[in-house]
Amino acid sequence: MTLPVIPFYSHPAPAQAIHNSLSQSGFMQISDIGIEPTLLAEVYAVSRAFFTGDQQTKSRCGYRSAQENFGYQGLLEENLDPTAPADIKETFTMRNILTACPDDQRWPSVAFKELMKAFYAQVLQASYALQRVMAKQLGEAEDFFVRVHNGENISLRLLYYPAQDANSVSEGQLGAGAHTDYGFLTLLFQDNVGGLQVLGSDNTWMDVPPEDGAVVVNSGDLLERWTNGTYRSTLHRVMPRTNGQDRLSIAMFIDPDTPTMVTPLNSCVTEDQPCRFDAITAGEHIQTKLAASHKARFQK
Repeated sequence: MTLPVIPFYSHPAPAQAIHNSLSQSGFMQISDIGIEPTLLAEVYAVSRAFFTGDQQTKSRCGYRSAQENFGYQGLLEENLDPTAPADIKETFTMRNILTACPDDQRWPSVAFKELMKAFYAQVLQASYALQRVMAKQLGEAEDFFVRVHNGENISLRLLYYPAQDANSVSEGQLGAGAHTDYGFLTLLFQDNVGGLQVLGSDNTWMDVPPEDGAVVVNSGDLLERWTNGTYRSTLHRVMPRTNGQDRLSIAMFIDPDTPTMVTPLNSCVTEDQPCRFDAITAGEHIQTKLAASHKARFQK
């Protein structure tokens, strides 16, 4: 699948290009959005060192609850598709770390923490730039989305998909099970290995090859609700690494603050497209989804 690459600050009409992409497939790629390549490379390097490092450090940083949404999770500890076998991946999730940072002992190191906070801050600013042009395109005030994305539910997530023997993979088991993202937008940085697939409008899975200098951006469930289905929250998945190569990716989930009431925008409700979604708070939707994906571990 070839996703359009939109050079954000140098594109003549980025808002329209974003609108077209999210309306058609729910996915796009953005370049020229202010992410420093050297900082991204450092995050990749530190991420690899952590995931291939000692288990004692990983355990000290363990994930405790969907409510906190912070820490390390090992292989088979998450089911992004609750109906399928557990995902073959490891993760380190960091929610709201600019204003509610866990104690140092919950981190692999202080240097790790400071690096991730710097990257989180840079990606957050990039997301605000996207939110501003999207709000205007949808007929709202420029800060309409920005003002309800203060960080409470915004999470940076490192993901590691280790190489697997094909014979060890169960039927239907994936690196990341088929799912839609829960919130507003996701920014996904891929290494050069590949493995991401998106479900097309023809109901077939299509590869999304990595593109140098670009970040994959997709709309989530709450943005689909806000736009009354104009922007699609599209199923996607990651294939298991059975070709001898592991995979790293970095995701930033841009999700609204917990009390935010998400109701279809007036500009997206018409006679031809009547209101499809009831109002819901962001927190209610996000926590329901998180709890379902961790059901085997946290619910008895």
